[in-house]
Amino acid sequence: MKRNQSGFTLIEIAIVLVIIGLLLGGVLKGQELINSARVKNLATDFKNIPVFIYGYQDKFRALPGDQPQAALDLQFPPANTADASTTVATLGNGVINGNWNDISTASESYVFWQHVRLAGLAPGATAIPATPAHGDGYLPVNASGGEIGIQSGTSVLASSPILDAAGNAIRGSYIICSGGILGKFVKQLDTQMDDGRTDSGSMLAAPTNGYNIGDSAESTASIDDATSYTVCMGV
Repeated sequence: MKRNQSGFTLIEIAIVLVIIGLLLGGVLKGQELINSARVKNLATDFKNIPVFIYGYQDKFRALPGDQPQAALDLQFPPANTADASTTVATLGNGVINGNWNDISTASESYVFWQHVRLAGLAPGATAIPATPAHGDGYLPVNASGGEIGIQSGTSVLASSPILDAAGNAIRGSYIICSGGILGKFVKQLDTQMDDGRTDSGSMLAAPTNGYNIGDSAESTASIDDATSYTVCMGV
């Protein structure tokens, strides 16, 4: 006795393939939107920090972190007054002294965050930790979880966060750095905010090796999508 074998018709198979294609397309598009949102978030950090500086200068006629009378003008709680002190010799010199990733109250780049927060310009903790440490939550973090910092620009190679392809210090009155950013986001970020080259221009990227200063920038072609980088921008 002959049996009829049932199976999918070509039309049914085609419909299934179309549905699978639509699902895959939706997933990829969703991932693309997530990545774009993250890059936009990272870019916002670089745009917001200069606003903190200009807002503070407009209000107090001084640089955050460098202001001699900060304790009086910002009305620090008594417990924070000592924490706000910086190296007296450099206060009021118009420079945010210290490296972007310093974790010491003797560094104006570290106290910067307390000043802009107490001035109501930025969110975050106003009380400096008794024992500052990387990862303690005091320094702000980006969308990738890496720490963000600022310092004044410098022509001294040993004090520049990143050196460009020609070995020059990154240019700018202020240098903003953001760590722990994956290479795939680094390239998008540089294209969006600078010249698309990660070893030239006002934005540079170098592998995140602890908290080193004076690292050489990586060329765009050498950027690995799965490797974390520190990105610095002169403004």
